[in-house]
Amino acid sequence: MPCQRRCGHQWWHGKVRDRGFRVTAGREAIIEALSSTQDHLSAEDIYGKIHDRHPNVGPTTIYRTLDMLVQAGLVFKFDFGDGKARYELREGPKGAHHHHHLVCTSCKRIIDYTDFIDEELELLKRTEVGLSKRYGFRIEDHLIQFYGLCAECLRS
Repeated sequence: MPCQRRCGHQWWHGKVRDRGFRVTAGREAIIEALSSTQDHLSAEDIYGKIHDRHPNVGPTTIYRTLDMLVQAGLVFKFDFGDGKARYELREGPKGAHHHHHLVCTSCKRIIDYTDFIDEELELLKRTEVGLSKRYGFRIEDHLIQFYGLCAECLRS
């Protein structure tokens, strides 16, 4: 059964096609793996999740597809300092889910941070407006990562 009926991910089909790419079983499997978790998956993680059901989708296909999805603006690629590129969908079936990341430099835990306070939102808005004016640059999105120690590592 196609992914669009089974898991509701047809929301991305048009986005892929609009950018000149085909929807393939391998691409569906990779999007499904990214959609089915809150984790920030590496290419190796994705391979482990899909290999049993999609043995023809090898690591090379996964890397190429992830690069294509990043270039198409559908997936974010992160470097959290652990030596592995990690990926997450830019948006899901319900639209964008904007968040920032708290990265523990000790245990490498990544916390999605979504509970912004009004002062943060105002600061970000002012920063974006100021940068846009100063550099004549239209800001469309931003990624923020904070590095430090999580509560568990602070207790250790």
